Amino acid sequence: MPDDRLIVAMDVPNVLEGLDLAKALGDSVGFYKIGLGMLTGGGLALANELKQEHGKRIFLDMKFFDIGATVEAAVRGVAQFDLDFLTVHGDPHVVRAAREGAGGSDMKILAVTILTSLDRADLDASCIKAGDVADLVQERAGIALSSGADGVICSPQEAAMVRALPEASGKLIVTPGVRPAGADLGDQKRVMTPAQAIAAGADHVVVGRPIWKAADPRKAALEIQAELASPQAISPNRRA
Repeated sequence: MPDDRLIVAMDVPNVLEGLDLAKALGDSVGFYKIGLGMLTGGGLALANELKQEHGKRIFLDMKFFDIGATVEAAVRGVAQFDLDFLTVHGDPHVVRAAREGAGGSDMKILAVTILTSLDRADLDASCIKAGDVADLVQERAGIALSSGADGVICSPQEAAMVRALPEASGKLIVTPGVRPAGADLGDQKRVMTPAQAIAAGADHVVVGRPIWKAADPRKAALEIQAELASPQAISPNRRA
């Protein structure tokens, strides 16, 4: 069985390329992230096919943000597809609305703290309040979890701080911004290796380009799975 702590970001243009990638990865991967980039390329259809016909777990990365009524309606619509994770922005009114929309479904609502492609200069340009990025992530995580989120999205560099929060007990931490040693960072700015992220307290790591751009995606995925099984990836909150 694949180690579902690895979530592969399926950041390819359309359903056909997504299915080709899933075929290449085969049983080496059991969990996929499908985001906004594929929404107009049939992302929901792909999510359903991978879930219903191939038995894969699905993380739908939509990062919903709107007035409460709209978020609630959007999440209620997604919940009917029996997917596993859904992201919304971590603002309290958004999280509370998403929780209502999810109703009694098993879909987990994950709150975005601060995108892993942003640093302090980016936050200044967006008029975000002053303070260290890690401190702001921890603060936003605590608020989102108190508002009903099942977990949070943060960079691996903040995972330990978030895991230390009382509100994070029993909750999920999912970390993008994960790169194997020596991999191109791309647009990510706050990164760690897969083993470092798990050791810091993450439950799942999200890896995209280092896998789907590899000459042999299956080999790349298996190498990351091996790293997650290494002594360097001992987690304080490992889940079955």
